[in-house]
Amino acid sequence: MGKLRITINDVINIDYELARKNIEKFIKNELENSSRKGYVIGLSGGVDSATAYYLAAEAIGIENVIALIMPDINVTPKEDINDAKDLVKKIGGQMHIIDISPIVEVYKSTLPIYQETDEVPLGNIRARIRMTILYYYANKMSRLVLGTGDRSESFIGYFTKYGDGGVDILPISPLLKSQVRKLAQKLGVPDNIALKPSSPRLWSGQMAEKELGISYDQIDMIIYSVIDKGYSIKEASELTGISVDVFEKVFKMNKDSEHKRVLPKSIEVDKVIKYLS
Repeated sequence: MGKLRITINDVINIDYELARKNIEKFIKNELENSSRKGYVIGLSGGVDSATAYYLAAEAIGIENVIALIMPDINVTPKEDINDAKDLVKKIGGQMHIIDISPIVEVYKSTLPIYQETDEVPLGNIRARIRMTILYYYANKMSRLVLGTGDRSESFIGYFTKYGDGGVDILPISPLLKSQVRKLAQKLGVPDNIALKPSSPRLWSGQMAEKELGISYDQIDMIIYSVIDKGYSIKEASELTGISVDVFEKVFKMNKDSEHKRVLPKSIEVDKVIKYLS
């Protein structure tokens, strides 16, 4: 017999009907427990937001889900805007399209330390502008903000703190990126979205795998082999054919981004407060 191997096919071999059923139940229950009227979601034209959108529509009815399409027309590709619009039209949903570029320009003209080379901090401002708009709608219309983050990106911290990470619930967070793509296809998300290369689109030309220097399939196999199956990094490297250096890179990203996944740290009360009798 040949040596056991771990491939991406092992990662995507899950019960999608069970995943779908439990995620939709979660979406419905969280809304009922909140006493809110529905959800608002930022729709980017990518696979994660499309999948979360479809699941919410099935869970509580499309009439209870509002999609916000929030491009910065200076950096967002037209195809992403059109894909998002077509997705909403396909299932008969409500959408508002808001160009955030004028807001970005105000930040640029207001911040005394802004420089044209500030690609990353300005990109994160775009993510945080979208978060504030989502919460404006949520506050005004008594809704929850539906998050769109997946497990792969959460694990490595590939999201903006208090940007796309600022949400009320994260329905697809148990799913790795490759699993989200497969579920999207099963839900009927068009392939041009389900299989589109991932990008936060926070600046012109940004592509996730190029920026990360590693593919999502590799990230998913690393998480699956070590976290889910319990192999050591050395064993998992041999089984997947992915170098130990890449494993260590992914786990370093996980460690360095831990602050994004936890509440702000504080000191214990009794170390600061001493009541005097």
